[in-house]
Amino acid sequence: MSIDKTSATPEDHAVANPEAAAAASTVVDPRLLVREQGLAGYASEFKRKMKAGDLGSIPVVLGLVIIWIIFQSLNSNFLTAGNLSDISVAMVGTGMIAVGIVFVLLLGEIDLSVGSVSGVAGAAFAVLNVTHGMNQWLAFILAILTGTAAGAIHGFVFARIGVPAFAVTLAGLLFWNGFMLQILGDNGTINLDSEGIVAKLTSYYFTDVAAAYALAIVVTAGFFVSSFYGNRRREAAGVPSQPLSETILRTALLGILAFAVAIVYNQYKGLPLAVVIFIAVLLLTDFVLRRTAYGRKIFALGGSVEASRRAGINVEMVRISVFAIAGTFAAIGGLFIASKIASANQGAGAGDLLMNAIAAAVIGGTSLFGGRGRTWNALLGVLVIVSIQYGLALQGIASPIQYMITGGVLLATVVIDAVTRKTQKTAGRA
Repeated sequence: MSIDKTSATPEDHAVANPEAAAAASTVVDPRLLVREQGLAGYASEFKRKMKAGDLGSIPVVLGLVIIWIIFQSLNSNFLTAGNLSDISVAMVGTGMIAVGIVFVLLLGEIDLSVGSVSGVAGAAFAVLNVTHGMNQWLAFILAILTGTAAGAIHGFVFARIGVPAFAVTLAGLLFWNGFMLQILGDNGTINLDSEGIVAKLTSYYFTDVAAAYALAIVVTAGFFVSSFYGNRRREAAGVPSQPLSETILRTALLGILAFAVAIVYNQYKGLPLAVVIFIAVLLLTDFVLRRTAYGRKIFALGGSVEASRRAGINVEMVRISVFAIAGTFAAIGGLFIASKIASANQGAGAGDLLMNAIAAAVIGGTSLFGGRGRTWNALLGVLVIVSIQYGLALQGIASPIQYMITGGVLLATVVIDAVTRKTQKTAGRA
């Protein structure tokens, strides 16, 4: 049961828990710390976050840097423009599925069907477009809607009937895998048109060097404008905001990273279409989760279902919609995977795809316990996983070792997540 802490006075809290009250009294809004103390404020806020277990994406970023350093030391081809470009394109299919998983994990639930649903989408497009000659755009849309419908069915059974999400989606994993095999028929493999829209999802590159630089400028400028006007709104509301100097510093760092990536792409084939689409999806979904009432409802459900229901949130509809979103992104990811191999076959959605998608979301920083995460976590997590896969492949290491290492990384991430939650509870922040 949730307790409305806003109804109690500070004195009531101090009497009930004097230690927590003393700790809470030392917490100052980080924006005020930076504004008043400058660099010392950054240091104070960093120490506070470390003590409270609020590590954010720091472990993932450090882990990714270490992985890249190790594989580069083992093989000088790892950080070449070609390999990095191939990694960024290869990660998009799994990354799209992981974006949907983030939504489900924010509820504190799980979806085990996304691998099979992704296979159904690729098979549906191939059957409709190649076998039956349907217009490729119509087939493309219907293939995505197949995933949406599958996810909505899972969400309905979970939210309205009350069957645990684990059981519902496990059944979906088996059902949709069988459905995919059925529609593919005896042949089992349907090759896609190499010039079709699905094939070009991963094969098309913007070869003009201006394209990559233009994207870097748009992303950097967009970040600055969003941060600047966000701070203006906070100032107008009379709440603490970031100083302009911090906004400029963050924008400069993002700009350096964005232009470095653009330079890498232009040294190879150019800017991949797949990466452009993935970034657009991340920006859109991040906006939905952080800037809309719907996104706040998802976070609220992940924190406390009963409190959300009492606050007037339609719990059933939010749950159904979240699973529909997961199914939609599973279908989109399935089309990117079909594009990568230029076919739909019986092995689609099988193997380690499901585990990699879930691992990407969790490794990136989304909590398995619900209520904490961002869709950008999917980018970080899948980048870690695909980097490991490509690095081990360059060393000629077999798949079993890849599974073991990925499993170890996932376990370490879950342990960090659990320890972080305990630390936050101790600090009175959970």
